[in-house]
Amino acid sequence: MNLTKWLATAVACSAFALSACGGQGSQTGEAKPDPNKVYRIVTNAEFAPFESRTPDGKIEGFDVDLMTAMSKAGNFKIEFKHQPWDSLFPALQNGDADLVMSGVTITDERKQTMDFTDPYFEITQIVLVPKGKDVKSAEDLKKLNKVGVVTGYTGDFTVSKMLGSSSPKIARFETVPLVIKELENGGLDVVVSDSAVILNYVKNNSSKGFTTIALPDFTKESYGIATRKGDAATQKMLNDALKKVRESGEYDKIHSKYFAEAGGQKK
Repeated sequence: MNLTKWLATAVACSAFALSACGGQGSQTGEAKPDPNKVYRIVTNAEFAPFESRTPDGKIEGFDVDLMTAMSKAGNFKIEFKHQPWDSLFPALQNGDADLVMSGVTITDERKQTMDFTDPYFEITQIVLVPKGKDVKSAEDLKKLNKVGVVTGYTGDFTVSKMLGSSSPKIARFETVPLVIKELENGGLDVVVSDSAVILNYVKNNSSKGFTTIALPDFTKESYGIATRKGDAATQKMLNDALKKVRESGEYDKIHSKYFAEAGGQKK
């Protein structure tokens, strides 16, 4: 997802002042949530099955269910807010949000301006291929006329490395639903995006005849929850809660709810 650099002021906190840098901690460094604090989580709810909106505007999805389980395990309060993708990280940096949870890939570039929890989901980029197109390798991908990506997602970054960031063959869209709609309408040859999202689409639209290709050129990536730089107490609180949810088996239950095996994938 978005790899644009954001300007940020690093927050330097000494060990002595740790509890004042984004959470409450004991002298031993244990993260203790403030029972009165509501952690404001921003997300771009156009990335099913991780986050999407119901017709009445409610935010739902894997990320929401996972964070809800974490909040119960860690005894802290949360609220989700939908925003445009390009506003999420600025909201975190300027204090309008406490966390970003929106299928955010952990990258070295992002670590310069924010911190991350332990990974909570592993994905790779895959190619969504309509019926009649033959794509089996990166070389096949390079020969296509139009490759659709979402602006600033890691699919954009991956394809830009292969074709060149200014290549006229790259067609950029604001959201996953928009780029897939263009593929359905015949305006694109293929789409490259996060595996879990694309497989979810294929599972729910089997009649369209789309298949997916996992290319060896695409490396594995991990999603994490973004926290403000230096907010070690909140980071530890979330990691502790995530660990509890995994160990209790709740993570597996949530995972199976959203990620039952989807067909149509080629190796």
